[in-house]
Amino acid sequence: QVQLVESGGGLVQPGGSLRLSCAASGSIFGPYVMGWYRQAPGTQREWVATTGSGGTTNYADSVKGRFTISRDNSKNTVYLQMNSLKPEDTAVYYCKLTLRMQFYWGQGTQVTVSS
Repeated sequence: QVQLVESGGGLVQPGGSLRLSCAASGSIFGPYVMGWYRQAPGTQREWVATTGSGGTTNYADSVKGRFTISRDNSKNTVYLQMNSLKPEDTAVYYCKLTLRMQFYWGQGTQVTVSS
């Protein structure tokens, strides 16, 4: 079993920055992909960014150039540095780990961008 715990959400003004963290624990053996998704009220959950075990990264067009995903394999932790935040970035952000075709989700952390 794998557990994911996110942290770092909060309230920030437009143009501000936040850094999210997601720590994974449990039976993690072998290469895995970690990613961030978000869900705003009344919308479907959408993909934000992913990073592979070798450090490759991919971003949704809506966050490219503003968000940076990174990982620390020694800590089984993934980060999402969010800069130049916009009101439309407001959502619950979820961490996802994919390991041997199994998916695991964190509980989510709220990010609110408002003046």
